[in-house]
Amino acid sequence: MPGFTIDQERLQDKTKLFLRVTYTTSIFSILFGAFCYFLLSITEVIPFALFGFGILNIISLQYFKVHKNILPTYNFSSIIGLIASFLVTLFSGGIQSPFIFIIPLIAFGGFINSSKYGKMYLNIIILLILIIFTQSIPELKVTENVIPESSNPLFSLISVLFAVLILGNTFGKSLLKTYNALYTSKKVMALQVLEKENLLKEVHHRVKNNLQTVSSLLSLQSRNINNGPMKGLLKGTQNRVIAMAMVHEMLYKRNDMSYIEYKSYVQDLSAYLIQSIKGIDNNVDLKIDIPEIKLGIDTAIPLGLLINEALTNALKYGIEGDEEGEIHIILHKDSENNNCYILEIGDNGIGFPETVNYKNTKSLGLKLIHNLTRQLRGTIERDSSKKGTNYIIKFHEIKQQLSPDV
Repeated sequence: MPGFTIDQERLQDKTKLFLRVTYTTSIFSILFGAFCYFLLSITEVIPFALFGFGILNIISLQYFKVHKNILPTYNFSSIIGLIASFLVTLFSGGIQSPFIFIIPLIAFGGFINSSKYGKMYLNIIILLILIIFTQSIPELKVTENVIPESSNPLFSLISVLFAVLILGNTFGKSLLKTYNALYTSKKVMALQVLEKENLLKEVHHRVKNNLQTVSSLLSLQSRNINNGPMKGLLKGTQNRVIAMAMVHEMLYKRNDMSYIEYKSYVQDLSAYLIQSIKGIDNNVDLKIDIPEIKLGIDTAIPLGLLINEALTNALKYGIEGDEEGEIHIILHKDSENNNCYILEIGDNGIGFPETVNYKNTKSLGLKLIHNLTRQLRGTIERDSSKKGTNYIIKFHEIKQQLSPDV
């Protein structure tokens, strides 16, 4: 399995890094101990703690070649590291010792290798530092600084260099590897996202082309039919197909293919329908009031079809012939419910009787308007206070449903 292989590789890399750093730290600890004993004249506790840490660590690493279990090796190294650094700190000035910085580094190493044990070491280290602090209180002090005054500067220098060695070899390399892994993962994910975006753009482009092909076929078919109900039916179907094609075309042209600017879509759709039904030279005054609203494809298409039906009815039946008329489309969010939208659409034409509704009419457009409103989980009512046919439609945005495989 790919994921299992990656985890194994990461574990092997972490193990190799730990072994290499532990060998280096152990050797440097022995050299540091020798330097303290022979050159700094420190003959109590400190050099022996450093010797003990280095030698026991090397023995543990040799034994690791037999059992091949990194966890006990890591824990053993961390425990003796804590003991050695605690003793060295305690006998080299306590809370003011430069060696005290080694103790938090061990906790840091625990977090990098294992958050579980890292938290445990952190609690232990807090306790050890508190114990070390007690040695600065005269009444509780039981240890003495065994470093000769003349050796203090050199001991401080070597302690800082030791801390830098651990920090650079352990955390510097580990963090660098982590950064490189994150950078590589980010680069791979960016390429995958780009590929998916290009694929999705191509899908929208092909859907749009296919819908336009269907529209062209319907147009060709309608040319062979004389004026009558069938010709009107084909033309209406063609307009519905184009309304859907426009959504895919706008998604294809946008960088963000999740949503479309709905004002632009309504403007393009309305202009097309007016010219298609009334011609280029018409007396229709179109008023659109839509703020910057972005809608997803699952909402945009049924809402576009609904607007298509309302406009088609208004242009064919509400505004007769070449007479002057006005069509208004207002879309805004519901002030009482931020997840709800309100569409006000209608004309000032001749209208139709209040007794006619989608249940008792043969009009496909009227039935579609009501069915599409239900698809948008909305409600529809006629606005009788205005001349002509006017609707107030409240609906919710339909969230895009992801497949289980996504």
